Amino acid sequence: MRQVKARDTTPELAVRKALTRLGVRYRLHRKDLPGNPDIVLPGRKLALFVHGCFWHGHDCARGARVPKQNRDYWLGKVAKNRARDAANRDRLAELGWRVETIWECELKDAHGLAARLSALMDQRGR
Repeated sequence: MRQVKARDTTPELAVRKALTRLGVRYRLHRKDLPGNPDIVLPGRKLALFVHGCFWHGHDCARGARVPKQNRDYWLGKVAKNRARDAANRDRLAELGWRVETIWECELKDAHGLAARLSALMDQRGR
C-alpha cells in the first residue's frame, strides 16, 4: 500500500485535464479545507473529490470487489474511508461549499465527464 499515491493519481490528472480544456482555473489539495479536496474552485465555492472506486467503496463492479485475503481488514478500511468521506462532505457543506465526488469509473466516458464538469461550472450555488 506504500505505493498507492494520494495526489496526482491518474484519475485526478484526467479530471484536471478536462477542467483545463474547459478553461477553468483551480487550486489543488487545499489544506485549510476539511478533507483536503483534490480540486478546489474557490470562486465557485466548489470542492471536487476524485475517488478510486475500490478505496472509497463505490457501488460499481470495481468498488464492490473485496479481496479474498484479509477480508475483514479491507471491509473495515473501506468502511472507515466512507465514514471519513461523509464527515468531510458534511463539514464542507456547513462551511458553504458545494461538494462533488467524481468516481474513477466515470472517467471511462470522456464526453460524459466533460458534460458533467461543464454543468458544474454553470451552477453557481444550490
